[in-house]
Amino acid sequence: MARRRRIRPASALESLSPVLIISQIMALQTAFYTVATLLLLFTAVVIGARFSLDLPFSWGVVTAENAAGWTVGMVWLLNSLTSVIAITLFVGRTKLVLDFSLTIYFVHLLVTSLYSRSVPASWLWWAVQAASVVITVSLATWLCRKRELQPLSWGNRRGAARGAGGGSVVGVGVGGGMVTTAGEQGAGHEMVPLKRDQDVV
Repeated sequence: MARRRRIRPASALESLSPVLIISQIMALQTAFYTVATLLLLFTAVVIGARFSLDLPFSWGVVTAENAAGWTVGMVWLLNSLTSVIAITLFVGRTKLVLDFSLTIYFVHLLVTSLYSRSVPASWLWWAVQAASVVITVSLATWLCRKRELQPLSWGNRRGAARGAGGGSVVGVGVGGGMVTTAGEQGAGHEMVPLKRDQDVV
């Protein structure tokens, strides 16, 4: 007897096309660096420092040796909220939050290392990136899950309002199941048991 092949269920990333994944990564990285550059430019103007590409792309400026390094580190922490919003808007799926979050900061590590021509050696830089990953994953997961759990609206609003006001049956139960009916004043829905000999209108 021939052995049956086990079909491996597709993961969340496998269900997406490579073109879509690449476009999402590019959109996330663009938002990440654009907002970070604007925040660092604003910070440089406020503290009276000269803006350079070292601020967004070099790890040497994020150092614990002076106040400027701590300030830049706080700006990068604030920029993690950009990743949260971008993932929620461009990805919007809870299962993909961890993958895209790690991708954002892994690409940032590569860009920073290539620009600085060395792997980051500042403990503060690594601490900021780790905290940013935690913030991005936790908040983006929460927002995407909240977005996914929002109730779907079926039909137009007039029909929904008319059905809610008239006390009509909006659910169907089969074989002793539950049927959902709208209240007379449209205040909510009530789950009532459906008898076997009862017809659903």
